[in-house]
Amino acid sequence: MGASVIEFPTIRITDLPDPDALRTVAAGVASYDWVVFTSVNGVERFWSALRTAGADARIFRGVRVCAIGPATGAALHGKGIRPDLVPSEFVAEATVQALASSSDLRRCRILLPRAEIARAALPDGLRAHGAVVDEVAAYRTERDGAEADEVRKRLMAGEIDLITFTASSTVRNYVDLLGADVAGAEVASIGPITSRTARQLGLPVHVEAAEYTIPGLTDAIVTHYTQLQG
Repeated sequence: MGASVIEFPTIRITDLPDPDALRTVAAGVASYDWVVFTSVNGVERFWSALRTAGADARIFRGVRVCAIGPATGAALHGKGIRPDLVPSEFVAEATVQALASSSDLRRCRILLPRAEIARAALPDGLRAHGAVVDEVAAYRTERDGAEADEVRKRLMAGEIDLITFTASSTVRNYVDLLGADVAGAEVASIGPITSRTARQLGLPVHVEAAEYTIPGLTDAIVTHYTQLQG
């Protein structure tokens, strides 16, 4: 759309040093009532563990699958799985409500493969409805930021108009690397959870996506600048 984009990764996705736990639950996925996938990374790592265990999508027969967000749903379609549930809002709290509305969660066995460190809202919310939740780490996120010095120079020189954040982890790592001084730049957030983290760490939020996806964030940014120009 004509923007000059500076890519500045603040997190790096890495494999687990010991994936045995993931392989074990992947091989036994048929024992669960639901499997909830929270990201494309979780889908990819889970399927890698599934292949190592000598299984494929057929093992999901009789198991219902929830995908948080359309990208996660698309990744599952690519593996031969059609999600039974994709919540209308792509956050943990909405996922809990969607699952609770779709079935009786009491004593329901739910598998949650996701990042090694993640918010407790999803498993805690499901357990509050009586579900038995097994969390398993599928991957880990580590701090990146190799270009921090260059980005800091450009920021302080007024060469950056807008900073985008797509997850709370990117906010935390950005502040660790560069601090909370955005030097006049505006901040765009992918959704309310990320916005809350930004504000807690001293960052202003000028743009927040209505749909918590990359396309939704792009649309919100376009709308923001259109309104400024109008």
